[in-house]
Amino acid sequence: MKFATLSYNEKETVCVINSENDTFIPIKTRSVPDMQTLIENFDEIIPELEEELTAAGSELEIPLTEAAFLAPIPYPRRNIVCLGKNYLEHVKEIGGITGGPKDQAPDYPIYFTKAAYPCNHHMGTILRHPEITEKIDYEVELGVVIGKRGINISVEDALDHVFGYTIGNDISARDVQNRHVNWFMGKSLVTHCPVGPYIVHKDEIPDPQVLGIQSYVNDELRQNGNTADMIWGVAEIIHELSKGYELFPGDIILTGTPKGVGMGFKPPKFLNAGDKVLCRIEGIGELINYIED
Repeated sequence: MKFATLSYNEKETVCVINSENDTFIPIKTRSVPDMQTLIENFDEIIPELEEELTAAGSELEIPLTEAAFLAPIPYPRRNIVCLGKNYLEHVKEIGGITGGPKDQAPDYPIYFTKAAYPCNHHMGTILRHPEITEKIDYEVELGVVIGKRGINISVEDALDHVFGYTIGNDISARDVQNRHVNWFMGKSLVTHCPVGPYIVHKDEIPDPQVLGIQSYVNDELRQNGNTADMIWGVAEIIHELSKGYELFPGDIILTGTPKGVGMGFKPPKFLNAGDKVLCRIEGIGELINYIED
C-alpha cells in the first residue's frame, strides 16, 4: 500500500493512494487522525483497513486532482536523521571540497540531524533565503520511516523495525554549511526538507537495496544511481544508529545521496530561482519541487 497525507476539503486527511489511476481513498478506520497514529497502531488497524478498502472498491476512489499533497508526516516529532557520504562516488566528487579523503569511504556512518517542522511536500516551493545563502543544492535520498520502537537493534532484525519508504530531498545551503563547519544549519533552513509524496509500505519493497534513484533539474538528469551502491545499507544504518539511541515509530532516516550534486560539478550547478527539481526512486514515485522565483 501507498499512504499519503493530503489536504482534502480543507482538512488533513490520511489516505491510501492508487497511483495506477491517480486516485485516493480517505482512511476512515478508527478515525485515524494523522499518519503518526496510523504508523503507531498499524498492526491493529490493518485488518479493519483491508476490510474497509475491500468494501469500498473503486466506488469511493477520489481523483488526486481534488486534493493537494502534504508531507506524509507533516510535523515529525523529532529531527530527521541523515547520513553523509553514503555512496562512494559521491564521496569522490565532494571529498576534496569538504576536506575529507577524496577516494575513501568513512570508517563509520556519518549521522547528523536536519530540522524540518514542517517538512516540505510534493509540489511545494523551496524558499531561496537570499539574505543568507547563494548556493542551494539538491540531494535525492531514500527515506526510511521507522514503524517499531527499538534500541540496540541487530542487523538481522533491523528491517522488522521499518514501516515503509519515501523520497527525501536533502536541500543544502552549501555556503551556510561551510561557514558553520557543520551540517545542521546549512541543512535546516525553512522549506529545505521536501519529503513524499507517499510512504510505500515495506511489504511492497522487500529489498531496499535494489532501487534506481535519480534527480533532475529542469529535466536535466543530474543524479543517476542505485541504492545497491550504498556504503551502508538500510539494515546496517538502523543497526549502527540504534546503538544506545532509541528509535521510535514515525522517525525518518534519510540514507545518503548518490553522485551528481550541484557542488560536485565544475563549475558548480547550484539551484536558481524558478528551477524545477524532480527526485525519483524506483518503486516509490516522484517528488517534485520548485525553487522560489
